[in-house]
Amino acid sequence: MEKNRNYFIAIALSVVIVLAWQFLYMNPRMEAQQRAEEARQALQQQPAQNFTPESPGAATTTGDLPGATGQAQATATRDQSLAKSPRVEIDTPALSGSINLVGARFDDLKLREYHETVDDKSPIITLFSPADTKDGYFTELGYVGSETSGSAPGPGTQWTLASGQKLTQTTPVTLSFTNDKGLVFTRTLTVDEHYMITVADKIDNPTGAPVTLSSYGRVTRNNKPVTPSVWVIHEGFLGVLGKDGSLSEHTYSSIEEEAVSNDKAAGGWLGITDKYWATTIVPPQSTPYESRFTHFTDGQPRYQADYKADPLTIQPAQSAELKNLVFAGAKEVPLVDRYVEEYSIPHFDLVIDWGWFYFITKPMFMLMDFFFRHVGNFGVAILLTTVVVKLLFFPLASKQYASMANMKRMQPKMEELKAKHGDDRMALQQAMMQLYKEEKINPIAGCWPVVLQIPIFFSLYKVIYTTIEMRHAPFFGWIQDLSAPDPTSLFNLFGLLPYDVPHFLIIGVWPIVMGITMFLQMRMNPTPPDPTQAMIFTWMPLVFTYMLASFPAGLVIYWAWNNTLSVAQQALIMKRHGAKIELFGNLRSLFKRKPAESK
Repeated sequence: MEKNRNYFIAIALSVVIVLAWQFLYMNPRMEAQQRAEEARQALQQQPAQNFTPESPGAATTTGDLPGATGQAQATATRDQSLAKSPRVEIDTPALSGSINLVGARFDDLKLREYHETVDDKSPIITLFSPADTKDGYFTELGYVGSETSGSAPGPGTQWTLASGQKLTQTTPVTLSFTNDKGLVFTRTLTVDEHYMITVADKIDNPTGAPVTLSSYGRVTRNNKPVTPSVWVIHEGFLGVLGKDGSLSEHTYSSIEEEAVSNDKAAGGWLGITDKYWATTIVPPQSTPYESRFTHFTDGQPRYQADYKADPLTIQPAQSAELKNLVFAGAKEVPLVDRYVEEYSIPHFDLVIDWGWFYFITKPMFMLMDFFFRHVGNFGVAILLTTVVVKLLFFPLASKQYASMANMKRMQPKMEELKAKHGDDRMALQQAMMQLYKEEKINPIAGCWPVVLQIPIFFSLYKVIYTTIEMRHAPFFGWIQDLSAPDPTSLFNLFGLLPYDVPHFLIIGVWPIVMGITMFLQMRMNPTPPDPTQAMIFTWMPLVFTYMLASFPAGLVIYWAWNNTLSVAQQALIMKRHGAKIELFGNLRSLFKRKPAESK
C-alpha cells in the first residue's frame, strides 16, 4: 500500500481540482446570475433612483454628468439609428464605423480582423452600436458646465466637422462647437492602425470672465455579453484608478446589486471588458477625478463606467488643453503591452485577465506565442510548450519516479516489517521511517512534482481560454478552434450517424484520446489491493474523459500529450533504476480470467 500512496495523493488532488471547478464555481455562479437577472427585472419595475450630486455621472442637476439618467427605451434597429444623425466615417485596417456628431459619440464600430465564427465569410464583430438600439454600446466624452461657463458639450450637443472627411490612421478629424457664452471647443481625433483613439480637446475662452467646467467620460452598454460568464475569466467593469493603483474588478451582477463609487484618483484608466474585447477610457493623467461603476434601471436599463474630473478654470483670453485616450478593440497581448510603453498607461496590460498566477500565465503565453511564430500552428505550439515544461520539471520528475522505484525495491522489506510488528501501528511506522532513513528514501518526494504542476495546468488553461490569439485558432483535422470543446461525439460515431446528440453527451475524439493516455499512465503502477482504491484506479480515466469533454480542445490536447510524455518519462526513469514497469503486466491482467472461488 505504501508504494501507491503518492500516486493516489496525486489522483485525489486532480479530482478535487476538477470537481471544485464544476461544483464550487460553475454551478453557484450560474445560480447567482439567475438570481441577479431576476433582481434586475424586479428593479426595472421600480421608479428611477435618485443619486447624489457627489456621485460622478449620477444626476442631471448642475455639476453632474449629463446623460446618465432618463435614456429612452431602445426601439430602433441599428440601420435606422445610424441614419438619424450626421456622421464621420472611421476607416482603418482594424476598424470600420462612424462617429456620431451628436455628442461626438463613438457608437458605431466594427472589428475588421475578427469574425463571429470560424468561417471567414461570417459577419465581422460589432463592438459599438447606438444607444437607442437593443445592443447599444458606446463611449462618450464631454463636459459638465457651470453658471460661469454656460452650456457645455454633452450627449445632445451638435458638433460641426471643421476639417477632415474621414478618420483614418493617416488623416485626423477636427470637430468644433461654440456655446452660448462664446466658449470655443475644438476636438481633434486621431487613431492608430489598431484600436487606440486619441481625443485632444482645446477650450478657448474669448470672454472677459473666467469660466469653470469639468470634463467627463463614460462607457455605456445596454446588455451584458450573450455568452454565459465563467469563473476563470473576468467580464464586466475594471480599471486601474490612479497611477499607483491596483486593478479593480466588478462583475455585472455585483453592480446590479450595488453601484460602486471609487475614491478620487489621478491617472489610470477604467472601462468595461468582455472575454476578448474591451472598451476603456484613459483620462488626463494629471487631473484628479472621481469615477463610478453603476447600473441604471430608469428608462433603458444600462451599465456604465464613468469618470468626472475636478473643475478646470480658464482665465479670460486664455485656453486649456486636455487629452483622453479611448481603447476600443481586441485584447491582443503584444498590442496591449505596446500601449503600456507607448502611452505610459499604468498597468494597462491587466486589461487581459491573466489571473492569480500572472507570473506563470503570461510567460507561458509568451513561450507558446514564440513557438507559434515559428511553426504557424497554435496546437503544435501547445505540444512544444508541453515538451519544454516537461524538460523544466524533469529533475523533479526524476526524483518522483526514482522514489517510486526505490519504494518498489523496498517492498519485500516493508512486508517483513508488517509481518514482524503485526497490529502495532506505532512500531510499524517507526520501523518504516528508520528504513526510509537508511535507504535515503523520501516517501513524499513523489507529491511535489504534481503539486508544483497544478499552477502550470491552470495557467495553460487560462492562456487557452482567455487570450484572443487562441480564439478560432485551428489545429489539424476537425479541430478548428482550440478555445472551444472538441465538436465530435462518440454517441453519433463522430458524425457518421445523421443526428445531433445532446450537449452533455458530446464526448469527442480528443477527450477519448486523453482518457486512453490517462488509463495507460495509471496502469504504469500496480493495481492497489484495496477494493475502493482499485475501483478509483479503474474508473478515474472514464470520469475525467467525461468531465474534460467540455473543456477547450487545446487543453485536452495538452493533457493527452502530457500523459503520453509522462508514460515515456516514467518508463525511462524506472528502467534506469531497475524497477519493474507494470504497464504491460497490468494490461495483460485485465484480460485474464479470475480463478473461481472455492466453495
